Amino acid sequence: MQMRVVDSALSNVRNQVSAEEWATRVDLACCYRLVAHFGWDDLVFTHISARVPGTHDFLINPYGFMFEEITASSLVRIDLEGKKTFDSPYDINPAGFTIHSAIHAARDDAGCVLHLHTMAGVAVSAQKGGLLPISQQSTLVLLSLSYHDYEGLALNPDEKGRLQADLGDTRALILRNHGLLTVGRTVSDAFMTMFTLQRACEIQLLAQGNGAELIDVPQSVLDTVPEFSRMVTKGAGSALVWPALLRKMDRLDTSFRN
Repeated sequence: MQMRVVDSALSNVRNQVSAEEWATRVDLACCYRLVAHFGWDDLVFTHISARVPGTHDFLINPYGFMFEEITASSLVRIDLEGKKTFDSPYDINPAGFTIHSAIHAARDDAGCVLHLHTMAGVAVSAQKGGLLPISQQSTLVLLSLSYHDYEGLALNPDEKGRLQADLGDTRALILRNHGLLTVGRTVSDAFMTMFTLQRACEIQLLAQGNGAELIDVPQSVLDTVPEFSRMVTKGAGSALVWPALLRKMDRLDTSFRN
């Protein structure tokens, strides 16, 4: 029933926005659905945001909707102050605004910011050693990973500066005792980094499960990872995978495009 309410209230959004914004809305809605599909969502909490091309505004989920319900039209467009810049009947989560506005404001390359509370991600975020160099997946993430200490619910605007400083120019951030965050020029870039980070966390927990001594990837191998990554993906990893993910979601449920 709620999906019918969304479609009725926002049936003309596509005709009121640019083609570039609509394409971003479709990619972002697909990303929400993929997060739900992989079981990475946390009820109506956590957020994925995407900058509206050519502006400082960004799109974020309407508060109270499951990720499996998100559509291109239901996404809420706001500015860096949290004010709606496109009419919407829906509100946003203040905690989500604090984190995402801080990163969009500080990073010109932050076309998408993806934040999750996965069980594996939170578990690794609570380990003093953080993400360990014990898998091929982890070596890819460790190329550009930083950490931010937990300060409670992200409602204090003073935390923005510390969050920006800790993230720096990295693509992935582990929020201690909290979860995972990735940044990308596009939705597909942020998703692929999150997929790799999440998989690395899952592998780490499995490897630690029986108490066996772990083997770190040698530093000599870590030093070759950037070149190896470029060779395998031809410099376009997310561009190779994202069309396939869109096709996957279309096979499952095309309503994210509404």
